[in-house]
Amino acid sequence: MEDRRAGRPTGGDGAPVGPPDGTVADRAGPERGSPERARDRRWHRGVPVADRVEQQIREAQARGSFSGLRGEGRPIPDLHRQRTSYQWVLDWAEREGADLSAAMPVGLALRRERAELRAAVPGMRSEREVRELVADFNGRLRDAYLRPASGPPVAVGPLDLQVQLDRWREAHPPRPAPDPPPAPAPRRRPWWRRRP
Repeated sequence: MEDRRAGRPTGGDGAPVGPPDGTVADRAGPERGSPERARDRRWHRGVPVADRVEQQIREAQARGSFSGLRGEGRPIPDLHRQRTSYQWVLDWAEREGADLSAAMPVGLALRRERAELRAAVPGMRSEREVRELVADFNGRLRDAYLRPASGPPVAVGPLDLQVQLDRWREAHPPRPAPDPPPAPAPRRRPWWRRRP
């Protein structure tokens, strides 16, 4: 359909599609549910996505939406280097200080945790804590072996509770028994009770 008065295409409701001068106004955008927003949506139907994105970027730059961002005015580091998505994730994790251990396969994560747990045993506060952590680790290891493997097959052995308790006891020797208090000196009888 076409608006005969203005020579512009119209939507299904007879409203002209797009701004009258053919440009997009420099504003934040119409509110949701408003007729202007519906008109803008109809106007975008025939426009290629790349042109629409470029137009939105120009509008945002004109509004100042990109000013004051971190890194503004500085070149993007390593822009000339070609990176795979894997390298990008590693760079992101290093830059943001993220922990990628959750992305590791289960076998590798359990092997890493086993090594960390063995190193942490001497610093634990009590035998009870050692027992609980070893039992928890061995239970999760057993569950991982019962599930189908994801990732490379990695052999991880369970922690021996007695060995870990011995390591903890070496780091925490029992306190020596306190010296018994000295025996009290024999009391002398007062002179009036002494027998000759």
